[in-house]
Formats: sequence, structure tokens, C-alpha cells
Amino acid sequence: MPTLLHIESSPRKRRSASLDVARAYLDAYRDAHPDHRIDALDLWSVGLPEFDGDALDAKYADLSGTPLSKSQQQAWTSIRALAQRLHDADTLLFSVPLWNFSIPYKLKQFIDVVSHRNILFSFDERGMTGLLKDKQAVVIYARGLDYSMDSSTPAHSFDFQRPFMETWLRSVGVTDVESIVLEKTLLGPEVDEAARQAARERAVALARATSVQPAIE
Repeated sequence: MPTLLHIESSPRKRRSASLDVARAYLDAYRDAHPDHRIDALDLWSVGLPEFDGDALDAKYADLSGTPLSKSQQQAWTSIRALAQRLHDADTLLFSVPLWNFSIPYKLKQFIDVVSHRNILFSFDERGMTGLLKDKQAVVIYARGLDYSMDSSTPAHSFDFQRPFMETWLRSVGVTDVESIVLEKTLLGPEVDEAARQAARERAVALARATSVQPAIE
């Protein structure tokens, strides 16, 4: 069954601009694809593994070809289980607010925990190859101010949110990426609502146009 995985990285829930647009996407997606499965990963309600101790030792044991201890294997198994949700999905939906010019620390923790050799990418003398093949990603970016290239300020040079996400997605094999950028959410309700409505409309159009085949791993 085709599966969409929605990864939420805002703790604001009903007040979140990125989640507001994500809900519009999901509603349209359900209408267009009633037979598809939707998986939700709220990074604020799951216990993300810490990447220290046994997990870190397991990484380097794997890199060196050293057998993992029991505790290292348990840590590595929990990381693989979390990453498997990315592998099982055909469409990846991310709702990402801008925090300190980049992404929320929970999303960064998730990415750091699952992004390893033989989990999301392979690596040899020819370089790195992403393992998340034949997937689509939709990333909803919410920003309080204007970080676009069209801004009359140099704010666009402070945008490490979208470049980081797009670089990471490419590194793990996802090249079919659509972006929805929602800006100026701090400039009052009139500007905020107009920006949200434009983003919702784009989200609905993308959801209706999404055409997926079941992932083959």
C-alpha cells in the first residue's frame, strides 16, 4: 500500500503555520488517495534515541567491521527501526519552522540519529550513495520574516533552513523534492493569513497532483 510519512517538527500544534499548511496538504491527499496509508511522526511526542554511548560505539564498530556487543546491537536496532519509517514511505512530508536561521533541534536530532552508512546511505571509495530511492518529498517551510532572494535586506543569506533540508534529502537519495515556503508570519494577522492561504492552495494542488507507486526497497 502506498504510504505517506508526515514528519512534524513544530511543538506549537494548532498555532503552527507549518502544521496548518501540512493539514491542508493531508486533507487533500486523503481525498485524492483514499486507499493510501498515512503515517505521522511527531518528533515532540516520541522518544528519539540519544546518539551517544552504545549508539556511537555501534557506529564505529560497524565502520571498522567489529562485531557489535549486545548493548550496541540494541542501540543500533532502535536506530534502524526509526529509519525504517523513511524506507517504508513513498512520499515524505516535512513541516519545518525556521528556528535560529535553521531547523528545530528535534528535527536535527532525528536526522543525526538516522543518517548513517547502510541505513540511509552507502559509502565506498567512489563516494556516498543515498538509499532512499524513488521517493517524493514535500517540504513546508515556515518563516517569521522574509528570507527570499527578493527581499530588500540581506536576510536570504541567513537561510540555513531550506539549504540544509535539500542537501540532506539529496544525500540520502531523495531528488524529487517540492517546496512550499510560507513567510512573514510575524507581520500581523492580515499578512499572516494571506501567506497561509497562498501556501495552503499550493499544498492542495501538490497533494492532488501527487502520483506514487509503492516503494520497492
